[in-house]
Amino acid sequence: MTEQAYIQTPLGVALLEGDTDGLQKVSVLDDANVAIDSVIPEILEDAAYQLGEYFEGKRDRFDLKLNPQGSEFQQKVWNALLEIPYGKRITYMDLAKRLGDPKAIRAVGVANGKNPLWIIVPCHRVVGAKGELTGYAGGLHRKAWLLEHESPNKQQSLF
Repeated sequence: MTEQAYIQTPLGVALLEGDTDGLQKVSVLDDANVAIDSVIPEILEDAAYQLGEYFEGKRDRFDLKLNPQGSEFQQKVWNALLEIPYGKRITYMDLAKRLGDPKAIRAVGVANGKNPLWIIVPCHRVVGAKGELTGYAGGLHRKAWLLEHESPNKQQSLF
């Protein structure tokens, strides 16, 4: 049976879903009018805890049992995303090359956009050819925030 939990993050309310086979989905919700769960289902406790550590700057990789649902190609792309180190960025072309087919850049981009495990599978670390922020299901403002959060050279505020 799939369990669900809503948790508050600095980027909005996140929905976690999973079962005994692993975490299936983590998504950020826009305009969420849901109650934040005070009691997280046991099966999702570790995911909620590790996400909390990530946002506190205490975790740079996740150690969770994952079970995202997708095609064989999508699974291949998502597994490649897991290989992108914390604080690093690659381009969509780099990702396509890593997968062995530079011509598959559009398909790689589509699969990247269908990643069901927000932050856990770091699709936010993939940028455009010139380093620009392109396409992000959670919104470009969230992608920018996540990249800044992971940056070894944090920008200092002038105010």
